[in-house]
Amino acid sequence: MLRVIDTETTSLEGGVVEIASVDIVNGVICNPMNDFVNPGEPISFEAMSIHHITEEMVSAAPTIREVIGRYLGADAYVAHNAKFDQSKLPQITAPWICTLKLSRKLYPEFESHGNQYLRYRLGLKPALPAGLHAHRALYDCYVTAELLIYMGSLAKWTMRQMREISNAPSLLHTMRFGKHKGKLFSEIAVIDPQYLRWLLSTSDLDEDLQFTIRHWLGA
Repeated sequence: MLRVIDTETTSLEGGVVEIASVDIVNGVICNPMNDFVNPGEPISFEAMSIHHITEEMVSAAPTIREVIGRYLGADAYVAHNAKFDQSKLPQITAPWICTLKLSRKLYPEFESHGNQYLRYRLGLKPALPAGLHAHRALYDCYVTAELLIYMGSLAKWTMRQMREISNAPSLLHTMRFGKHKGKLFSEIAVIDPQYLRWLLSTSDLDEDLQFTIRHWLGA
């Protein structure tokens, strides 16, 4: 059984303020669960502007230690950008599948691989709970689950293949920032390889960007 899970947090580095999940059993989305979580720290205004969860909403909520038990026990966990949610939920020791990396593999030419972008680009129509919105944990779980089912029906990946893709760096298609924003990495490697070498020398690149730059410089 696959469990699609999502967290909302106080900040990128901060604690969990909401957790939710849905299960995928025989291709059917079921068993929705969600909880507010008291993070024990202030929620940044930037985070509030995204998920609209305020400190008043979580002040009386349980801690993540008190609620995480009911989310355990799945054969594997699924998240969009699984590396982030995995870092927030170290109690989960089962394998993870990352729909962000799967979408980059299947649709390398897309200008974005965000959950909501993919939902509309692919024409997905998940049955969403009433009263929720994007960047609430349960809402995002339904979208991610629908995305996984859709991509899996096209790619016919095995569980092993999905885990391998999820655990490997992604080969990115298009530069997302800087003076070459919007250009193909293959093009930048020809017209300005020095820029890629300079980027590689900086210390804050994620593994996907490092992998992509090394790939095209090597090519």
